[in-house]
Amino acid sequence: MTVKNLLFVFSDQHAKRVAGCYGDPLVSTPNMDRLAAEGLAFDAAYCPSPICVPSRMAMLTSRWPYRQACWTNDDILPSGLPTWLHAMGAGGYTPALIGRLHAIGPDQLHGYAEREIGEHSPNTPGNPRQSMGVLTSANDPEPRSIANCGPGHSAYQAKDDAVTDAACHWIARNAATQAAAGGFCLTVGLMLPHPPYVAEPDVYARYYGKVPPPRLAPPDDEHPFFRWWRHDRGVAAAPQQAIERARAAYWALVEHTDRLLGRLIDALEAAGLADDTLIVYASDHGDHVGERGLFWKHTFYEESASVPLLMRLPGVLPAGQRRAMPLNLIDLAATMLDALGAPALPNADGRSFWPYAQDASRAFGGHTFCEYCTDPVPYWTGGRAVQQRMIRRGRHKLSIYDEGPPLLFDLDADPDEQTNLATDPAFAALRDGLHAELTAGWDPDTICRQMKKARLDKDILAAWANTVRPAEQYIWHFDADINRLDL
Repeated sequence: MTVKNLLFVFSDQHAKRVAGCYGDPLVSTPNMDRLAAEGLAFDAAYCPSPICVPSRMAMLTSRWPYRQACWTNDDILPSGLPTWLHAMGAGGYTPALIGRLHAIGPDQLHGYAEREIGEHSPNTPGNPRQSMGVLTSANDPEPRSIANCGPGHSAYQAKDDAVTDAACHWIARNAATQAAAGGFCLTVGLMLPHPPYVAEPDVYARYYGKVPPPRLAPPDDEHPFFRWWRHDRGVAAAPQQAIERARAAYWALVEHTDRLLGRLIDALEAAGLADDTLIVYASDHGDHVGERGLFWKHTFYEESASVPLLMRLPGVLPAGQRRAMPLNLIDLAATMLDALGAPALPNADGRSFWPYAQDASRAFGGHTFCEYCTDPVPYWTGGRAVQQRMIRRGRHKLSIYDEGPPLLFDLDADPDEQTNLATDPAFAALRDGLHAELTAGWDPDTICRQMKKARLDKDILAAWANTVRPAEQYIWHFDADINRLDL
């Protein structure tokens, strides 16, 4: 059956485990839980990269980051690469975006025909960011993110509230008309629950002192990259009270994200379209929130690389079922095209799992990848370039690093990823087979050279923007004083 309408809600940095439908007993997520109860929850969905821009751009094009040379948060996705929105347009839709896209460069649509609200940050490298006031740098992977957390208010939440207002108005104004004319395609891009780890005091108070401490400590045989990362990013000695505040705020931010999702569902119901619209909720990557002594993303551990994915469409998708096969956000792009009867993207790496979504007995690939590459220029890298990649095939996950040993885990027997099997002779054949699959077409030395060349281009663009100050597109402006910390 071909679907007519799509509402795709794409949040930022939502750790899958912090949702009732994924097992968290404390957080209040009735709307996510409703999507899972009335539709599907996917238990092994992964991001293409555990940082924002490469993950989002790979989802747009349904290509791995290395196939579009987009690895870092200041890489520009070429406008000539078609996205799933171009394919939606080719299929007769007028795709709309309200909120976050996080594309860098002059193309701020990448196939969307209309856009509202836009970004809080500049889309041109070299242009200044808007001030976050007392929360300056609390949104970045650095010590102030952990120190400046707790009850308060951030521009990120204010922006998401404005995005949801605009999206509800769009649904009331346009959805029924477009649905009657053939269907609508609406993406709502949220910032939450991305740090700053700051939440409204009343919601924060419901979680402070109740969110348990992190279950997982750094292992005795911790990988050298993560040991370095914890110390370089200043979280190795984070005060316990700050960790408690950050976790309470994060749980509160997830609750707020769920409330926004509920408002969008209510708007669909008010328009009489809730049962005629494929609703998809996903996030671009996760967050450690203190697990393993880590915060933010940047790793292939489940807390960072695994993402929530929920889908609901009564009468088409079964209710209350789960899907266990590994898949990826690049597959989600292909799936939404398939579901709405739009043309498939040429040269895509993603594969549609729409038949598997409808019927668990339908086979799906069973493997997926995630990659993390960066040059040493962004200040939060600690001056270290890395080329890292992961494969998940069936129950096993292998991660390789340009510096340091590989990590191999059996996620069925060891879901917390505590026992590295990479040096166990009994798993040598499995490790070598996964390594060969992981590196087929993916070469870290080539990527390093490509990134060095790309940096020269980006430096010129940034210097140009620093002088010329080109006008930004689709920017949501805010006053720095909107940010506060109520400590």
